[in-house]
Amino acid sequence: MARNKFDIDETLETPFSLKHLVRASAYILKHKWRMLLALALSALASIASLINPRLTKYAVDVAIPGKDIKMLVIVSVLLLVSMSATIWLNVLRSRIMARVAQTIIYEIRTDLFKHLQYLSFDYYDSRPHGKILVRVVQYVNNVSDILSNGILNFFIDIINIVFIAVFMFLTDVTLSFVIVAGLPFFIGIVVFLTPATRKAWQKVSNKNSNINAYVAESINGMKVTQIFAREELNAGIFRRLSEEYRKVWMMQVYPSNGVWLSVECISILITAAIYLTGIRWMVPAVSYGTLVAMTSYAGRFWGPISNLANIYNSFINSIAYLERIFETIDEPITIHDETNAEELPDIQGRVTFEDVTFAYEKGHNVLEHVSFDVNPGERVALVGPTGAGKSTIVNLISRFYDLTGGRVLIDGHDISKVTIHSLRAQMGIMLQDSIIFSGTIADNLSYGRLDATEEDMKKACDIVRASEFIEAMEDGYHTELYERGGRLSQGQKQLISFARTILSDPRILILDEATSSIDTQTEKMLQIGINNMLKGRTSFIIAHRLSTIKSCDRIMYIADKGIAESGTHDELMAKKGKYYELYMSQLIKK
Repeated sequence: MARNKFDIDETLETPFSLKHLVRASAYILKHKWRMLLALALSALASIASLINPRLTKYAVDVAIPGKDIKMLVIVSVLLLVSMSATIWLNVLRSRIMARVAQTIIYEIRTDLFKHLQYLSFDYYDSRPHGKILVRVVQYVNNVSDILSNGILNFFIDIINIVFIAVFMFLTDVTLSFVIVAGLPFFIGIVVFLTPATRKAWQKVSNKNSNINAYVAESINGMKVTQIFAREELNAGIFRRLSEEYRKVWMMQVYPSNGVWLSVECISILITAAIYLTGIRWMVPAVSYGTLVAMTSYAGRFWGPISNLANIYNSFINSIAYLERIFETIDEPITIHDETNAEELPDIQGRVTFEDVTFAYEKGHNVLEHVSFDVNPGERVALVGPTGAGKSTIVNLISRFYDLTGGRVLIDGHDISKVTIHSLRAQMGIMLQDSIIFSGTIADNLSYGRLDATEEDMKKACDIVRASEFIEAMEDGYHTELYERGGRLSQGQKQLISFARTILSDPRILILDEATSSIDTQTEKMLQIGINNMLKGRTSFIIAHRLSTIKSCDRIMYIADKGIAESGTHDELMAKKGKYYELYMSQLIKK
């Protein structure tokens, strides 16, 4: 898929519509009372600030010509009180809105992250993780301000414009019409620039996403980069991505800045027109105090309009990010509990595949018409060439993917009809890639069983021979680990993952190349513990080293989209088929 590359721009699968804004309003309406309070405080601040030009006009036209010192002192005090009230009210409003903005960030990000927890493996397989990360962090930050302060400031500026217009027309009607005469030009410019602005910001969003995807991939693969001395080459790729981002950013400057720049130009022309009209063409000429007041009101009138232009730019910017956020939230959860799904009762561990067909991509089947039955407590090994479908089979048992056809049953229960939690809670899955999270060793061990005691952890670690190296560390089970287990060897990470799986006490155990990163000597010791652990549990073991699965009750050779051979080690060796050839090839290599 094209979207699975860091240097391919994403395409929106659903176009932006007003429904996005309606959905966004749900986050705003949760805080409507705080926002209304902030709006009221802003209105009061606006009224307080608008008194100043009237006081200035009175001082210039009356108090100063009349040399009324007492009145000038009173006017000065009133100006000080008005300015102080304006500042105090705006500070209080800012505090309220800061809390609202951060709460909106929290709510959107929580909803987004929670949804990501339930998306199928296919979603994460089909796109770079950096492009997912940027939506959760940066995009949410970008839209939160416009959904809080942006919306509030929009209404505040509208109110300010109304109040200012009232004060203007009360001061001088003719000059007021001069001030508002630029509005039709401003509206025309906005309508003209809107399509180009939105398209430009979508390109910026795409290039930003590409950079994040490449950085995330590069950090994860830094060891490989240095091993193959690709530092300069990778730096060149990053420079290319950054240059593409710089170019589209510069391209959006023109339509984005065109809006507020037009406001500034119109505002300057309006100020000039006030003086021309007031001094040259109005008979009788207006007073100097009126000109000062109207010039002040003109700045105040076009100030909110300039703010609205900036809000507009931010809004167009945020639309591009909002589209991506809602696209992720709207990503369908393909693996989910069916309607009326039941809890899977405590199981014995019988696993049945009935005519199972599966494809990761439509039309490209990995498995076709696979059927088998595994008894409770039976140990089954899956072997075969890479890509034949061994891991696919165990992933289907855990319902990480839904079938294309057929059924998978556990103790006679169709796993598509039971809740996912009740299914996976009774399984222990040891994946090929040992993921270690940042935190202590104990945190990692108890990841799937939060009530586990340190004694429980030690028992699990004793089984897999992990206790020795853990207890030798500075803080034992409370030793802090780096992200992805940076302090541990690959084998140690695998042992901790093994102990984590054992600690959950599963009825069905899946080991996917569970000992691939462990040295031969440790593996021999570990095998004793594994054999003890497997007793009474149904287990599926995938292993390339065939010597480790000779004692399994059944070995299934997976090839050609199905089960090519099945039997015990001795039975398959006697057949001298594909398993025999694979086993003998490993003996020859030794």
